[in-house]
Amino acid sequence: MQLNHAPRCCKGRRSICWQEVKTGATFRKFNQLLPTNNHMKRVAAFILGVSLTLGALPAKSWAQNDWPQWRGPNRDDVSKEKGLLKQWPEGGPKRLWLNQDGGLGYAGFAIAKGKLFTMGAWNQEEFLICLDANTGKQQWKAPLGGRLANKWGDGPRGTPAVDGDMVYALGGDGTLLCVSFADGKQIWKTTMKELGGKTPNWGYTESVLVDGDKVLCTPGGSKGTMAALDKKTGKLVWQTTEWTEGAHYSSIVPTDLNGKRQYIQLVMNTLAGVDAATGKVLWRSPWPPGKTAVIPTPIVKDNFVYITSGYGAGCKQVKVGPDNSVTDVYENKVMKNHHGGVVLVGDYLYGNSDGPGLVCQDFKTGEEVWSSRMMAKGAVSYADGMLYCLEEGSGTLRLVEATPKGWNEKGSFKLEPQTTQRSPQGRIWTHPVICNGKLYLRDQEIILCYDVKK
Repeated sequence: MQLNHAPRCCKGRRSICWQEVKTGATFRKFNQLLPTNNHMKRVAAFILGVSLTLGALPAKSWAQNDWPQWRGPNRDDVSKEKGLLKQWPEGGPKRLWLNQDGGLGYAGFAIAKGKLFTMGAWNQEEFLICLDANTGKQQWKAPLGGRLANKWGDGPRGTPAVDGDMVYALGGDGTLLCVSFADGKQIWKTTMKELGGKTPNWGYTESVLVDGDKVLCTPGGSKGTMAALDKKTGKLVWQTTEWTEGAHYSSIVPTDLNGKRQYIQLVMNTLAGVDAATGKVLWRSPWPPGKTAVIPTPIVKDNFVYITSGYGAGCKQVKVGPDNSVTDVYENKVMKNHHGGVVLVGDYLYGNSDGPGLVCQDFKTGEEVWSSRMMAKGAVSYADGMLYCLEEGSGTLRLVEATPKGWNEKGSFKLEPQTTQRSPQGRIWTHPVICNGKLYLRDQEIILCYDVKK
């Protein structure tokens, strides 16, 4: 290694064998390679310390503020970013780019290492696509499976997942694909049908989970509701043979409870926790109000699990005890979230409740804190103290302070342009994503990126 950018106090350059230092060379030997100037010694010692620290840390497959899967790093639609705009100018934040060739469908975004991954349908086929997250230019396109046909809109519904040098995606017809991060080349492929699954009425909408050495999915059916596959080969590791309900539209959440890694999932009439190592069902809680479609992803905090669904069903919270016994904390109709999701910020939940308006609900008690009809029905995401509220009908995005004190809007704009290809029954259903100072939105084949950095 050459110290080519030494401070002015350096009289010259010195070559250092970095590998020798990392594999046992002492600080004394390292010190002998440097000029006698004390300032330069301090500079070099700092560089060495940083190198050794980084070398000791495990490699991450994405940066701190990346959004590598459905609902972000923790699958909760909560971004950890800071330094974002707290007030939007008239007309909204600056648009950075526009891509009008994203294919048909409602698939969400996974963003990692400067690349954006989503899915779309062209002609009779669905594809997993990769765009440059900073420019919107397409990098590659990988064939996924047959095109899901549905009166609410054709094409894929889920969100890809990025793990290291691989990307995973579940198509609307239940095809699960694993490809190379770099070029989209297929590594393996399987289908939910092979796992005993039957395509739900509105297609497979689940966003698969990658956890450790496994990929988790919910094929549903007689072979088992949930399945774990080897993430490198796609081979079956286990399936929940004692739990055989059909798949619905929610996605799995991982957590650590009672000293065990668990996967929590909600289907039409059951909320359950599954042992990550064996696939054994550790606990169940009935969800008899489930009607027509159960869509929102569960929210987990400590030993508490919160679920909600629409069509008048409502919400409930359960507590998982030390022996995996389950008790209901509350069940009510304060939140009846059809889809669009609910976010937990501190001790408060925010989401739409079966129609226009935003509801703030106390996570601990289930009581309503406030509600407002200032927002039409839609999706909600959170970043840096603010809610990003996307109205499904108009495409209006509202920036709202996340506070239990009430509705406090800080700007809005309407998504433009909007597609002309959307089904008449369809709406703008792709959730907003805030990642690395940028806001990403989608209406079918139209993908847009905005600058929301302060």
